[in-house]
Amino acid sequence: MRQLAIISGKGGCGKTTLTAAFSSLSGNAVLADCDVDASDLPLILKPRVLKKEDCLGPGLASIDLNLCTGCGICREICRFGAVLENFTINPYSCEGCAVCTVACPEKAVSLMPRVSGQAVSSITRFGPMAHAKLGTGEEASGKLVNLVRKKAVELADGYSCKLVLIDGPPGTGCPVIAAITGTDLILVLSEPTVSGLHDLKRAVELTAHFRIPTVACINRYDINEKKSLEIEVFCREAGIPLLACLPYADVTTEAMIKGETVIEYAAYSGDSGAVEFANIVRSLWTKLELRLSDTFKK
Repeated sequence: MRQLAIISGKGGCGKTTLTAAFSSLSGNAVLADCDVDASDLPLILKPRVLKKEDCLGPGLASIDLNLCTGCGICREICRFGAVLENFTINPYSCEGCAVCTVACPEKAVSLMPRVSGQAVSSITRFGPMAHAKLGTGEEASGKLVNLVRKKAVELADGYSCKLVLIDGPPGTGCPVIAAITGTDLILVLSEPTVSGLHDLKRAVELTAHFRIPTVACINRYDINEKKSLEIEVFCREAGIPLLACLPYADVTTEAMIKGETVIEYAAYSGDSGAVEFANIVRSLWTKLELRLSDTFKK
């Protein structure tokens, strides 16, 4: 089984747009929406839910008021201000560090299990998909990403799929590390802006650290061709193959409004710009398939 992750150093570069398009081109892939903080693939693919599973995050402190003497030690030592004046716990402030359970002289404080989110197994018009919803104020997104990837592999086994397409979270933090670890190929998206180039460099440093084969793509390259040239130079010097430069196109927004991939929208819209954009995406997908095939042979 091969796994392709689509990531970017910053948000808004077009990961979900491309992942959805690739799903309509692959024919036999499982989708894994690992951007658990803002899962957008379901908006395009309208999945039918098959199964949900809770993800447990850090424990939530709980004070037994029958044992509590009101000494206030727990409130004094809680650096997150989670212990309220009436000695109840604000669940949105509690980090589950457990220092209050150790400090309480009456042993009145304990940690209770806390659900941080849900991983969802679904089916879409292009095949199975794993995605998730992180709870409000929760921070265990890396753990939830791991659960989404586990569900994706289970779906791949159940539906005899040979590829997992991972729509990764933005940035380079814990959720991204959880999304790319153990993958076969990474596509890093960038855009021709100062922050786009800066964050591309950070993303490439991350993939190099884990020694995962990496390729790149510039989205909306024509809004700043000078900056796009700088990105091309960086990719060449870093040894990162630049597989495609996508132009700015309204088709991405129009397709999203209709809940369709750019491939679907271009097939009937009659818009020459949409067809041209879709053809570039098709060419990019073909190149990715070839590299995945080469990686798999090795």
